[in-house]
Amino acid sequence: MTQPPHDEPIAATPEDLRRQVEETRGELAGTREELAAETGTGATGAHPEADEFGGAAATQADEVQEEAATKAAEVRAQAATKAAQLKEQAALKAGTVRTKVAETTTRLQESLPEPVREKAAQGTEQARAKAAQAAQLWEDKAPEQVRERAAQGAEVARANRGLLLGAAGAVVAFWLVRRRKG
Repeated sequence: MTQPPHDEPIAATPEDLRRQVEETRGELAGTREELAAETGTGATGAHPEADEFGGAAATQADEVQEEAATKAAEVRAQAATKAAQLKEQAALKAGTVRTKVAETTTRLQESLPEPVREKAAQGTEQARAKAAQAAQLWEDKAPEQVRERAAQGAEVARANRGLLLGAAGAVVAFWLVRRRKG
């Protein structure tokens, strides 16, 4: 459209050019609307093959969607079954491990001489009694604010157990090195 139409003169001023452009736009819009109206009213029934193809495509899409839903349900059922089987296997393995640990513990306890077992039981009982006594003393003597701070410190220590053990190991290593040199 670089050449003007043969029946219209070339625009002499920019205003004439703008007017011609607006007129052409209006004509094109009208042509577009006419074409849309013709294709919109004439499309239905004008090509039965197209209507049939559209209906077949919709039917096939519905079938594919139903098949996908069926497959999804099957996969969910299989996953649930497999999860139940794995859970059961894990429970059996855990029971087996617990049994083996109990057997090993019993064997170890039986292999220890009786005096050693009695000493260990006495030591355990004494440690529990002393811990209970210390806890009671702490509750009786320590102010509430100090107990809260100590509880916070213990919680931080539990949360950073690995870091705390690493620092303790470093201190022990440093102490051993200093002891050998000194």
